[in-house]
Amino acid sequence: MASKALVLLPFFILLVVSSAYPSRKKQYKPCKQLVLYFHDILYNGNNKENATSAIVAAPQGANLTILAGQFHFGNIAVFDDPITLDNNLHSKPVGRAQGMYLYDTKNTYTAWLGFSFVFNSSDYQGSINFVGADPLMNKTRDISVVGGTGDFFMHRGVATLMTDSFEGEVYFRLRVDIKFYECW
Repeated sequence: MASKALVLLPFFILLVVSSAYPSRKKQYKPCKQLVLYFHDILYNGNNKENATSAIVAAPQGANLTILAGQFHFGNIAVFDDPITLDNNLHSKPVGRAQGMYLYDTKNTYTAWLGFSFVFNSSDYQGSINFVGADPLMNKTRDISVVGGTGDFFMHRGVATLMTDSFEGEVYFRLRVDIKFYECW
């Protein structure tokens, strides 16, 4: 009887180990995907006609028309930027990106984002809400899609951001690849 148990012991060990460490990670597939661009033009004191964002808070003594030195730490900007289907600023907007970003690190360029894509077009109705850290020096960054309304009612997922273009500290364009993993 003992020899039979010794023969089965390796089988039980293999069974326990294989169930504790699955051989493959489960792959999730998005239920919906969108790629959009948003264009941010920071107010610099000379471009009020074209500006779509403004610095609303800055470190003590800083100017609200120029981003602070030392990685812009302490600056907070609000924005109402056009969203387009392609990377052309002059394309017809399908909605607005509305929210804020704040620079939150002293030793590198990073920001924290909280914003919504608000749609009112023939293509899309409703909103998509985003929140998360944006380590700007990374080529791509992921932030959370935390909900939505209208065509995006209770949708959740991940948005991959990529800086598609920037011109100094006045203009930047983000490519936003949105993958929804929960769709209602």
